[in-house]
Amino acid sequence: MAKRTARDIRRNHRQEVLRQVIAASPVSRRELAQATGLSVATVANLVGELQERGMLAEVGFEDSAGGRPRGLLAVKADGAALIGVDVAETYVHAELFDLALTVKARHEQKLAPGETRPQDIAQHIAAGVRAVLREARIAPSRVLGVGVSVPGQVEREGGHSVFAPNWGWRDVPLRDLLLEQLDFPLYLDNPLKAYAVAELWFGAARGCDAAVVVILGTGVGAGIAVGGAVYRGMTNGAGEWGHTTLVLDGRPCHCGARGCVEAYVGAPGIIRTMREIAPDSPMILEDQTASIDALARGLAAGDPVAVETLRRTARHLGAAVGNLVNLLNPQIVVLGSWVAARLGPALLDAVRGSVQDHALAHLLADTEIVPSPIATNPVSLGAAALALEGALDRPAGAAAEPGSTAPPIEPGGPRPHGRRILATTSSNSLTK
Repeated sequence: MAKRTARDIRRNHRQEVLRQVIAASPVSRRELAQATGLSVATVANLVGELQERGMLAEVGFEDSAGGRPRGLLAVKADGAALIGVDVAETYVHAELFDLALTVKARHEQKLAPGETRPQDIAQHIAAGVRAVLREARIAPSRVLGVGVSVPGQVEREGGHSVFAPNWGWRDVPLRDLLLEQLDFPLYLDNPLKAYAVAELWFGAARGCDAAVVVILGTGVGAGIAVGGAVYRGMTNGAGEWGHTTLVLDGRPCHCGARGCVEAYVGAPGIIRTMREIAPDSPMILEDQTASIDALARGLAAGDPVAVETLRRTARHLGAAVGNLVNLLNPQIVVLGSWVAARLGPALLDAVRGSVQDHALAHLLADTEIVPSPIATNPVSLGAAALALEGALDRPAGAAAEPGSTAPPIEPGGPRPHGRRILATTSSNSLTK
């Protein structure tokens, strides 16, 4: 890893303070210091920066025992907007959020089979962005940025899709294609990074120094967090755990190798396992989502084919997660994405048992394996959080990038709640 600079540390501290305010507002500076482990003076300085950016405001005061009333802070939720786009193999899902990362509008488009040309995907992304702006009635000038998650490996700075094996993409200039249709600051990454960012901001990885977010969908990967921030590797390629070898000379994988983790625990791999057990099973359907749903129903009914499919899947997944535990020694492993959600506790319990056979006991003793608690789409949420991180990384008042319509955040008041407040401010609308 590159050596962390003072600027990196300050950026991470700034993000952590904002996370805590979003989670617990209205909140005092002293409470922020206790939650983050930073000094009161450091918190006060960071709060001042966030106020200068128009992201936080004083919303009143709270009685304190025997002392001066404490000033309370909250996010200016309606001071700006963020958009997150989750591009998957079968759909493009866009969501618009306020500054507290609360969903204000959603739009989803299904992708037709074979509709994977870069120009087609760029058009769907742009259409989704325009749709959520219309639905929420948000002025484009209020958008701080658009985060876009696309499958495969993504060059974060240049916005090229370097390698998307399921689509046959190599070095696609996706950011340039999007800039032909969208005039916003753009932040491109892949689902592994976006999901990990969502868990760090709002999910099970909050406050964890070392965490792994295992994504189980059509594709498989692992978002890795070290020091409370996403680990990206030298070229933003870290986390391709789904393309590590699990079985020598095993099943072929989309990436061109054999025996990859993804070939056994991704949705197509699970369906292949079910087909090997019972080729004529009625749970095997043309649509992979429908097949996994049928598998979940079969598990609930105790169907022996479903039970054996889960056993084999959990055995493979447990070995692969055990490797992550031995390699990274994380505090927490989060099982996320749609396959994990649909198979639910049955998969989680079976994987926990299998990991015990493969992880070193003294490392596993310090690791929790949990489901993702995020109720909304975690990838679009994480993509929007990436755009927020990008806005935080810019100097206060600076333009986002050439050609962007997004200005510095303008003042707008939050809505205090949940505490005794002696004085409050007013609020503005995002549509202003």
